[in-house]
Amino acid sequence: MDISLIEARDLSEAWFLCLRRVLTEGYEYSIERGSYAGQCRKELDFIVVKISNPGNRPLAPDVPLGVPAPTTMEYIENYLPYFMTAHRAEEEQYTYGQYLERQIAEVIKIYKENGYNTNQAYMAVGDSQSIFLSDPPCLRGIDTRVRYGKLHFIAYFRSWDLWAGFPSNLAAMQLLKEYMASEIGVEDGEMIATSKGMHLYEYSWELAKTAAGMA
Repeated sequence: MDISLIEARDLSEAWFLCLRRVLTEGYEYSIERGSYAGQCRKELDFIVVKISNPGNRPLAPDVPLGVPAPTTMEYIENYLPYFMTAHRAEEEQYTYGQYLERQIAEVIKIYKENGYNTNQAYMAVGDSQSIFLSDPPCLRGIDTRVRYGKLHFIAYFRSWDLWAGFPSNLAAMQLLKEYMASEIGVEDGEMIATSKGMHLYEYSWELAKTAAGMA
C-alpha cells in the first residue's frame, strides 16, 4: 500500500493536486460492488491531504473554460444542512447531519467547559448498521483539535469521489469548522483529510485531465 501526501494552500489547490495524483498514480480496476458497479475507477491506496488555509475564498475550484464546475457556492450552501442537521428526505438512506448534529453541539460544549487539552472531541459518522446499507456513508468521522489558538479538523473518508464529492464535502466541512470555531471562541485552523479510497470514476477521467492541465 502506497501512502500519498498532498500539502496545499487551500481547497482549490488541494483538489487540482489530487486530480493529478490520482490520474498519474491511481490503481485502475473494475468495480465489483458499489457505485457504478461494472465500470472502472482509478484510486489511490491511501492519501493524506493537509490544507493550511482551507478558509481561503473561493471555496469552490475555478475550472478552465469548457469544463463543467464540480460544484458551486450555491450548491455548497444548500448542501451544508446535510452536514449540520438531522433532517433526512424520504428517499435518503442517511445524511451526515443525522449523526453529526448532536455531536457538533457536544464538541463545542466540551471545549468551552473543559478547555482545549483533550483528545475526546471526535465526531463519528455511521454505526454498526451502516454496513447493511446499499451505499454506506463515505465520510466516517471528523476528529477535532484546538491548538495554537485555532480549531483544526482531521477527517476520514472510507471512499471518496474526487470529482463530484471532494469539492462539496470539504467546502461544507470548512463552513462547519468556521461556525464551530466562532462558537468556541478560537480562530479557524487547518484541515487534514485522509482516505483509503480517493478515486476518479471513468466518466470523469478526461474532464479531470483537462481541469488539471494534463489534456
